[in-house]
Amino acid sequence: MKASILTIGTELLIGQTIDTNSAWMGSQLNALGIQISRVVSIADDHEMIVDALTNMSEEADYVFVTGGLGPTKDDITKTAIATFLSVDQYFEESIYKRIELFFKQLGRPLSPLHREQCYFPEGTQFLENALGTAPGMLFATEQCKIVSMPGVPYEMKSIFTTGLLPMLKEEAKHLNYFHTMIQTAGLPESSVAELIQPTIDQMPEGMEVAYLPSTGVVKLRISARGSKAKQSVEEYVDKIASILGDYIFGYDEDLIQTAVQKLMIDKGLWLGTAESCTGGYIGHMITSIPGSSQYYKGGVVSYSNDLKVDKLGVNPSTIEEHGAVSEEVVKEMVTGCCSNLGVDIAIAISGIAGPGGGSEEKPVGTTWVCVGNSEKQIAKKFRLKTNRLLNIRYSSNISLIMLRKFLLDL
Repeated sequence: MKASILTIGTELLIGQTIDTNSAWMGSQLNALGIQISRVVSIADDHEMIVDALTNMSEEADYVFVTGGLGPTKDDITKTAIATFLSVDQYFEESIYKRIELFFKQLGRPLSPLHREQCYFPEGTQFLENALGTAPGMLFATEQCKIVSMPGVPYEMKSIFTTGLLPMLKEEAKHLNYFHTMIQTAGLPESSVAELIQPTIDQMPEGMEVAYLPSTGVVKLRISARGSKAKQSVEEYVDKIASILGDYIFGYDEDLIQTAVQKLMIDKGLWLGTAESCTGGYIGHMITSIPGSSQYYKGGVVSYSNDLKVDKLGVNPSTIEEHGAVSEEVVKEMVTGCCSNLGVDIAIAISGIAGPGGGSEEKPVGTTWVCVGNSEKQIAKKFRLKTNRLLNIRYSSNISLIMLRKFLLDL
C-alpha cells in the first residue's frame, strides 16, 4: 500500500513557511506500514496542481494534499481538483451554515469570500474540521483515493486523526506491519550501533533497524512485516533492552522530560531550574507535558550576573575570578537554587549561545551544565555549535539527560 503527499503553497517554496505537515503525515502513515513513495511541494498554480495529481495518482493508493482551501484568491486547490476529476463544482449549504455559526460564536462578521469557500467538486465526501472553516475532502477515483486538507497544521492533524486514521487502520490491517521506537540517551549513535550489532546480525529477513539521532538522543526504529511481525519486533526489542539497559529512557513517543518526571515523582523529589543561556527553555520542556506540577516548583532565568548574585546567591568573587560561564558558577547556581526555591534537586546552565559573545578562551558554544543538590553537584562542559537556537535546544536536552542520570544514581 503506497501513499504520496502533495503540499501546496508558494510560501513553502520561498521558505516563508516550513512544511511540517509532510513529516507528521509521513510518521503516521509509516506507523501503519503504508509506504511513502513521494513527497512534493508546489506553488499555488492551477496547472501544476492538476499535473501533480495526475502523476501521483498513477503510482499511489492514496494522495494526501494539504493547502489552498481558504477563502482567498490564491486558494485554488478545489478548482484544480475539480479539473483533475473532470467534474463541476456545487454550493454546499450545510458547510455555509456551519461557517455562519462558527463566526457568530466568535462575534465576527462573515465575509462574502466565505460563501465562495463553500463551492466543492461534485462527489466530495466531507471530513469534519473541528478547528477551522475548511472541511477536509475525500475523493475516490479509479486509480486511488485523494484526500485534501487545509494547510494549517493543527487543522490538518485534527481532520487526519478523527476522520482518516480509523479508516486507514482498517485498510492497512492486511499489511501485517509492526514497529517500535527505542529511545536512548547518553551514548552516541556509533556506540549504540557497536553494542547492538551482534544482535542486529541475528535478525530474520524482513526486519529492519533505523538509527535516528537528534539533539542528545538516539532513536532506534525496529520494524518488521509478516504474520509474526509483532512477535519478532517485541523479541528483539527485549534483546536490545537487555544490552542497552539504563541508556534506554522510553519507547515510541516518550520524551526525556517524561522519563525525568516519572523518576522525580517516584522518588518524591522537587526540582528547580536556574537558567542563563537557555532563557527558560528547560522549564518550557518540563512544563510541556501534563503532571509537571507534581515535581517542578519553578525556576530562575538569571541571564545577568546581578540576578545570579541576587536571586541565586552566587558569590560575586566567583564570577569575577572564573567568569559566568564556568564550573564554579553553575555549581553555586545549583546550591542557590535548592536553597532559595526550596527544592531537593536543581539544574543550572550557563553558556555562550552565540552567534557572538565568544572569546579565544571561551568560544561560542561553550556551555556548562550542572545538576545536583546541596550536597553533591555534577558539572559538565560542552562545546556546541555557533547556531543559537540549536545550542539552546541541545543544551536543554542534555540538561535533562544529565538530570535523569543523576536520579538513577541516587
